[in-house]
Amino acid sequence: MPEVRFARASGSSIAYLEYGDGPVTICAVPPMAQNIELAWESPVLRHMFDGLASFSRQVVFDKRGTGMSDRSLDIPALDERVDELRAVMDAAEIDHAYLHGLSEGGPMAIMFAATYPERVDGLILEGTGASLMSDEQRAAGRSGPEYEAQLARWEAYVSVWGTPESISLDMFGPSLADDAEFRAWWSRYERHAANRDALMTLLRMNGDMDVRDVLHRVDAPVLILHRAGDQIVPVERARETYRLLDEAGADVRMVELPGEDHFSFAGDVDALVAEIERFTTGTVRARRPRSTARPAITTMGRFEVAVDAEPVPTSAWGSKRARTLLKRLIAARGWPVTRDELVEMLWPGEASDRLGARLSVQLSAVRRILHGGVIADRSAIRLDLDAVDVDLERWFDLDDDDAVADGYPGELLPDDRYDDWSGPLRDEMRTRFVTAARRAADRADTDRADSDRAVELYRRVLAADPFDEHSHRRLVATLHADGRSGDARDAHGTYAAAMAELGLEAETWESIVGS
Repeated sequence: MPEVRFARASGSSIAYLEYGDGPVTICAVPPMAQNIELAWESPVLRHMFDGLASFSRQVVFDKRGTGMSDRSLDIPALDERVDELRAVMDAAEIDHAYLHGLSEGGPMAIMFAATYPERVDGLILEGTGASLMSDEQRAAGRSGPEYEAQLARWEAYVSVWGTPESISLDMFGPSLADDAEFRAWWSRYERHAANRDALMTLLRMNGDMDVRDVLHRVDAPVLILHRAGDQIVPVERARETYRLLDEAGADVRMVELPGEDHFSFAGDVDALVAEIERFTTGTVRARRPRSTARPAITTMGRFEVAVDAEPVPTSAWGSKRARTLLKRLIAARGWPVTRDELVEMLWPGEASDRLGARLSVQLSAVRRILHGGVIADRSAIRLDLDAVDVDLERWFDLDDDDAVADGYPGELLPDDRYDDWSGPLRDEMRTRFVTAARRAADRADTDRADSDRAVELYRRVLAADPFDEHSHRRLVATLHADGRSGDARDAHGTYAAAMAELGLEAETWESIVGS
C-alpha cells in the first residue's frame, strides 16, 4: 500500500499517491468517485495496478469532494479540476507526464493538455470523450420528458449508493456483477468514495462537461481506448472525439476493444494495459523547456503579454474573449470576479446552459498563455498576482511623485476605454498621475530649477486632463518666463478654449504673465 500524501489546491487538500518505478510517468485523472487508499484492498483492482506499475510510475489522486480529498467544500467546476491536477503534479515534483483521463476525467485531462501543453507527454482517453453528451441530449436541455427520465435514473442510482442494493456494478462493470465477494466489498468502497449529495452534484455536472472547443489546442499524441459495448459513455462519444482531433491535425489513434464494461478494472484489463504500455514506452517528442519566469503584462498605454521577453502574438489567444477575460481580471487587481459577471461580460444577454463550459474554455486559453496565473473556485476567478508581473501593480507601489509621473506611459487599456468595468480604475490611475505630475512640475518650476521638466510634465497633465486649470496657467507662465513667448501665447489659446468648453472664462494673459 503506497503512502497517501496531500497537495493543496484552492485552499483544499487533494489526496494522492504514487506507485511503480517504470521509465515513464502517468498521472491518472480520476473518474466520478473513487478512494485511492481503499482501492488497494481489492485483488481485482490490484491486478490492474500491478500491470500499470510494471512499466510506469503511476500518480493517482482523489478529486475534491471525493475519496480521501477534502469533502467539506462545494464540488468544483471543470477549470478548478485542472488546478487540482496541476497541484498534484507540483507536489509530486512532476514537470511533465502522460495523462490518463478515465470516464469523467477525460474532459479534465483534455482541458489540462490544452492549457499546459509543455507538461503533457501524451494523452490517454479511456471510456470517455470531449463531451459526455450528444448534441441531441444537449438540445433537450434541463427540461422536458427526456430530462425528467434522466433525472429519475440518477435519483434511483443515488438512492442505493453504498448499500448492498447498489446498481453500480450492473451498469458500470457487468462482468463483475455476479462476483458476490467483490460486490460485498464494493458497497463499502462506494461509501468511502463519495456521499450521496456529492454524487448527485457530480452526476449533474458531468452532463455539462464539453471541451470540444479546445481540442484544436491539444498538440500531444493521443490514444483513445473504448470498449465497444460501453453503456455509460457510448463509443460514439469517443469516435466523435477522434474525428475532431484528426480534423485538427492531431497525432491520434483510437482502439476499440470488445466488452461492455465501463470500469477499467473490469473485463479484459490486460488488453487495456498492453495498449497503454505500447503508447507510453515509445519515443517521447522533444519539448520546449517549461518557463520559470513570470509572464510580464503591460496595460498602461497598450496591452501586451510577454513570456520569456517574447510578446505573445494575437493568434495565440484563440479569441478576443480570452484577452478580454484577462483584462477584466487585471482590472480587479487580484480581487475575485464572479463567474456570473464574467459570463455576462463575454456573452451579454445570451441565455444558454453551456456558458459555464464556454467560460472554462476561455479561462483555459488564459492559463495556457500565463502558464497558470489564475486562481478559480466555483463562484469566482481572480488573477494570481504572485505568478505574473503586471505593470500597473508595480506602478501603484511607487510613492515618489517623479517616479509616479515617469512610470505612467499612458492610460489603462486604451482599447477598452468605453467598457464599464475599466472606467473606475482608469479614472483612479489618471487622477493619481495628474496629482503626482502636477506636484513634480510645480517643484521643477520653483525658482526656475528645471523649466524644461516643468513644461514636459504640465503638458502631460493636460494630455490626461485637458481641463486642469492649474496646469494651464502654470504652463503659460513657465513658457513666458523661459522666453518662449510664441509657445506661451499658443498655450494660453488652448487654455481659453478649454475653459470656454466648460462655460468658464480663462484668466487673462496679463494676469498670468504680469504684463
